[in-house]
Amino acid sequence: MNIIVDGDACPVISEVIDCAQYRNCVVTIVRSYHHYTTSEYPSFVTMKYVDDGPDAVDFEIVKNSLMHDIVITQDYGLASLLLNKNVIVVHHTGLIIDHDNIDRLLIQRYESAKIRRQHQKSRIKGPKKLTTQDKNMFKKKLLQIIERYEH
Repeated sequence: MNIIVDGDACPVISEVIDCAQYRNCVVTIVRSYHHYTTSEYPSFVTMKYVDDGPDAVDFEIVKNSLMHDIVITQDYGLASLLLNKNVIVVHHTGLIIDHDNIDRLLIQRYESAKIRRQHQKSRIKGPKKLTTQDKNMFKKKLLQIIERYEH
């Protein structure tokens, strides 16, 4: 089982790596060159860089993901593309994105974008930073997901 991370804005990369090491999974982090890093990762982690073009990272993930891979992303558009490939899509909160909840999530994304456009001149706060407790909860959920699907 492979774990693919949408790495441009993922707040749980180190937690993914910890879980993968514990369960002997391979990790691929896909990023645009704009998010290049010199960080060193263990040998089971591959860093893949793609052009900075719009959705280039998403297209690379869709192209290289296989049935039963786990993809970590907070991009619901990407998630919707992956579901038809039978990829297990996990949000950085630990939520499994599936056919039962993707429509609701896409509608929420649309409504949020509409509100942001209406308030362009005022500053709208983004999501709050993940706490250590949030990250530990993600690790627990990811380990459960790996164990459930690795057979």
